[in-house]
Amino acid sequence: MIDVLIAGGGYVGLSLAVSIKKAAPHLDVRVVDGAPEGAWQRDGRASAIAPAAARMLDALGLWQDIVRDAEPIRRMVITDSRTADPVRPVFLTFETTEEPGGAIAHMVPNPVLVGALRRSCAALDLPLSASTPVSGFSVEPHGVTVATGGTTQRARLLVACDGVRSALRSAAGIRTVDIDYGQSGIVCTVEHERPHEGVANEHFLPAGPFATLPLPGNRSSLVWTERTADAERLVAADDLVFEEELERRFGHVFGTLRVTGGRRAFPLGLTLARDFVRPRLALAGDAAHGIHPISGQGLNLGFKDAAALAETIVDAERLGLDIGALDVLERYQQWRRFDTVRMGVTTDVLNRLFSNDVTPIRVLRDVGLGLVDRMPSLKAMFMRQAAGVAGGGPKLLAGQPI
Repeated sequence: MIDVLIAGGGYVGLSLAVSIKKAAPHLDVRVVDGAPEGAWQRDGRASAIAPAAARMLDALGLWQDIVRDAEPIRRMVITDSRTADPVRPVFLTFETTEEPGGAIAHMVPNPVLVGALRRSCAALDLPLSASTPVSGFSVEPHGVTVATGGTTQRARLLVACDGVRSALRSAAGIRTVDIDYGQSGIVCTVEHERPHEGVANEHFLPAGPFATLPLPGNRSSLVWTERTADAERLVAADDLVFEEELERRFGHVFGTLRVTGGRRAFPLGLTLARDFVRPRLALAGDAAHGIHPISGQGLNLGFKDAAALAETIVDAERLGLDIGALDVLERYQQWRRFDTVRMGVTTDVLNRLFSNDVTPIRVLRDVGLGLVDRMPSLKAMFMRQAAGVAGGGPKLLAGQPI
């Protein structure tokens, strides 16, 4: 019988597998991924790695491999304006922290992150099967039988890391709180004439935030929020129309722009699972929570899940407990539920507050941003929360082995 079967070969599933295997090499941990072989290499997106997540990757022996292809965010600038405004006043800035590397976060191309995790799985002799979706499962007193790729496997614990539309979550009958924002996030990479100097910009526009995030070289990753119908129109438009609309929002600070690679639009909403665990089943990453990218914390929430669940499993195994029992898994749920709900509510409020053009609300939010900018202690608190370095978290997020 397998000890832990993880459904999902993204960064959450892989980091969970590596974390467990490094702390408890005797456990049989396996990953099955429904995506085709090599699909991860074609992912053109990039993600912001917060300091706590970087500490976790360092504790797993991966950060030095990843950071070579990462770009540090040394400054973040927040503006609030309309698309046609000739001037974008800056209301709030965040500077580099005292964290190792002197960065607010690091932008890492997704294939670099996933590639490093996959190489670690190979080094640990940890089986990883592509094109192997989980089609169903049945829970028994001492295990779970899982249908994968035309065969069945038995495990002590099944972990669902299969995304925000998790089929395993649905099969388990776990209900969710869902809010559709009527927005989509356009994601693409842009080359520009002038250097970004490690500065990330978040422009709050009436349709939603337009974020430019620095990548190595004169390149930036964009997360461009628009109403869904407009986003679909822009993605389907020819290059000339798309780049003209992009330049209206990007401005002329970085000179000539050119979109590289593809562009895609992802629907945005809030999804929170009402339960993170059931007997023999745990949800992690987007399967447990999907949030708006306005705070850039989606990936880091997933790393927190992986760190907390790995520690829960390894501690239970060392104590001789059943790692799939509900009372063991509830420790993980209690650990992660409050933080997840808090972040979900925060992003929901921020999106509603900033994705509109109501004059009184604009005035209030701009005054609020300006006040925060003038209160160093409050800014420092926000930075600590975003960095994930507050105390009481899983050991891996503090850079400590389990």
